[in-house]
Amino acid sequence: MKAMVQDVYGPPEVLRPEETDRPVPGPGRVLVRVHAAGVDQGVWHLMAGMPYAVRAVTGLRAPRARIRGMDLAGRVEAVGPGVTRFRPGDEVYGSGEGTFAEYACAKEGALAPKPRNLTFEQAAAVPVSGCSALTALRVTGRVRPGQSVLVLGASGGVGSFAVQLAKAFGAHVTGVCSAGKADFVRSLGADEVLDYAAQDPVDGSRRHDLALDIAGNRPLSRLRGALTPRGTLVIVGGEGGGRWLGGNERSLGALLLSPFVSHRLRPLTSLVKAADLEALTELLEAGSVSPAVHRGYRLEEVPDAIRDLRAGHVRGKAVILLEP
Repeated sequence: MKAMVQDVYGPPEVLRPEETDRPVPGPGRVLVRVHAAGVDQGVWHLMAGMPYAVRAVTGLRAPRARIRGMDLAGRVEAVGPGVTRFRPGDEVYGSGEGTFAEYACAKEGALAPKPRNLTFEQAAAVPVSGCSALTALRVTGRVRPGQSVLVLGASGGVGSFAVQLAKAFGAHVTGVCSAGKADFVRSLGADEVLDYAAQDPVDGSRRHDLALDIAGNRPLSRLRGALTPRGTLVIVGGEGGGRWLGGNERSLGALLLSPFVSHRLRPLTSLVKAADLEALTELLEAGSVSPAVHRGYRLEEVPDAIRDLRAGHVRGKAVILLEP
């Protein structure tokens, strides 16, 4: 089968197309013929082995998994022992292993039937980013109708879902992005849009019940300035920082500081689960949420998609398209 593989940690150029063996689904796993696969910042971190802390899981000197990619949408090709929810031919979406390939395996519990109103390209944009946004708002952030929600990084994969989900949950949403992406964030349903270059969104002039800092690098002390006295801050990843933790030290700091202040400071921990995918499916089929797909890239263009993402050129989600 065709796949994009890597043998060493490094920039996108280390990925190359190659013929590899088709995976065999083990117990509780599903083999999916991939029609489309999403691209997110986590793909780059795993591919580059940065920050160094991720190598404790992915391999110290070189990646153990040679094929990147997590998001997928496609058709079930075969099922392993014990799988009861799916059968060959079913259209599914979710999270798998090495999805930048014609075939990928996924845990049964990380898949759900594809929303009927979405194409495979649209569905592939949902799982990782959509589930992260859903967990950040509903579980970690405990959002309630009528609250004020600030989304820092509103134009990205997670941010584009967070804006729409917060609106669907009845919140007043302020999205933060660059001036060039302001119209895009407004189109997602944001009540207000702030250009971070023109106005500091955490200078204390506006207070919010819930703030999501998505892949940011602002210090906790400044982020707390955007919260009401009992407000909640959710740290959704981080960029910048040192080579060892890469900005994730803020998540550790949030856990340590939270017991001593009036604010709830929480890092996000999120996995793609069938129950969350099914909750998203209801919203997607109802039209309350819609995937924002930047553009489709061919399999051999995976390095281009990753470069565009890292350069900040992507609005919403980049998606890799494979032959059906």
